[in-house]
Amino acid sequence: MPVKIMIPTPLRPYTDKQAALELDGATVGEVLESLITRHPSLRKHLMTEEGKLRSFVNVYVNDEDIRYLSKDATPIKDTDVVSIVPSIAGGSTAVVDEEIRFSHEEIKRYSRHLIMPEVGMAGQARLRQAKVLLIGAGGLGAPLGMYLAASGIGRLGLVDFDVVDLSNLQRQILYSAADVGRSKLEVARERLSGINPHIRIDVHETRLSSENALELFDAYDVIVDGTDNFPTRYLVNDACVILGKPNVYGSIFRFEGQASVFYAKEGPCYRCLYPEPPPPGLVPSCAEGGVLGVLPGIVGTIQAMETIKLFLKEGDSLIGRLLLFDALKMSFRELKLRKDPECVLCGKNATSTELIDYEQFCGISIDETGSSAASTVPTISPEDLEARLKSDEDLVILDVREPVEWQITRLEGAKLIPLGLLPQEVHQLSTADEMVVCCKIGQRSARAVQFLQESGFRKVKNLVGGLDAWAERIDPSMPRY
Repeated sequence: MPVKIMIPTPLRPYTDKQAALELDGATVGEVLESLITRHPSLRKHLMTEEGKLRSFVNVYVNDEDIRYLSKDATPIKDTDVVSIVPSIAGGSTAVVDEEIRFSHEEIKRYSRHLIMPEVGMAGQARLRQAKVLLIGAGGLGAPLGMYLAASGIGRLGLVDFDVVDLSNLQRQILYSAADVGRSKLEVARERLSGINPHIRIDVHETRLSSENALELFDAYDVIVDGTDNFPTRYLVNDACVILGKPNVYGSIFRFEGQASVFYAKEGPCYRCLYPEPPPPGLVPSCAEGGVLGVLPGIVGTIQAMETIKLFLKEGDSLIGRLLLFDALKMSFRELKLRKDPECVLCGKNATSTELIDYEQFCGISIDETGSSAASTVPTISPEDLEARLKSDEDLVILDVREPVEWQITRLEGAKLIPLGLLPQEVHQLSTADEMVVCCKIGQRSARAVQFLQESGFRKVKNLVGGLDAWAERIDPSMPRY
């Protein structure tokens, strides 16, 4: 009998861009096998070599996690919906000072809050005493910071170490064209102070790490995750669990977003949902996959709402629930999350009690520029590639970006085969050719080089830094995106 199975955005390149399929099967395992039979390139993304579902891929029947049903033997009927949910990244115990007094100006400012029975003077006092640390001042952090500041969160901490870039302005609404090149935190403090001069704003211009996370988090009641990479996401989660603090989570990709509140004292943590990260490069970042500029505004404001609710102690928080948003369909879905009794961090017999090396945990190395790189593959620098092209050496340039990126810019004479299609189109390439593989920033191309090496190609190298580095260091006339 046909059963509907929902395909998440990162896996759609392997299903001919289909978001949903109807497949035959009486159990989850049979439906997944039907899916893989129809689209064989999905197997390595969903299954281990032993044929078991990968730990960073969760499967739901309707809103129930199959790990808590009968796993792949879970029976299904034709009215059920199977969802594949791969990795894409409570309450406050603060005591309210009943003696807090508001000035006439503050009463005027917060008047629309104060006349709500769910907020009132007592609730606004809780917000004033609230201490929130926001990790990241980018796409999610911009709307988060603005709404938390406007709401009257008394102490707002910001962690970031980046500067404003022109490519940020499509979604990071805290910044303007005049801010390009300036410290994000410097600009953010100015803007947020302008929104609400009655709050305290702490800026921590540093890269969050295992060495500083516990000390930074300790001074705040709630941590809000506005990050865009897996090492920091796991670091934020683990530090929150160790310190017993709520972690307000959000993630975005193209037209889709996720939100939840991970709070180990009252429900699951992020590791209960995703015990292990996906392999490096499997899930594209926003820099590689793109994101609609409005999307982080929607997910960021949901995170802001959840943060405020924690302090007001009103309504039902997203603890134990994962909210999925699809902007193209303008639809929300909700999945139940359960605490994993075997979780290494918050389970009954937790074995992880301290912060670790999260770059190593996620299989990522950090190069001398501080950017993430895939596992080691043969490389060539933009300068060396330029010299070899000028000497008319016989090189094949393979571009593994998407067609929409190809339309923006490309290297002359390059051949386009998107990474998702490479397994099916590898026959177009010759193992006799010397080849340089490129993408935007060098991560997808590194994965392509690994695949080509496994397929018998021996004369293949990855362009370090991708076309972005080429445009910066070799050809300034090439557009950067």
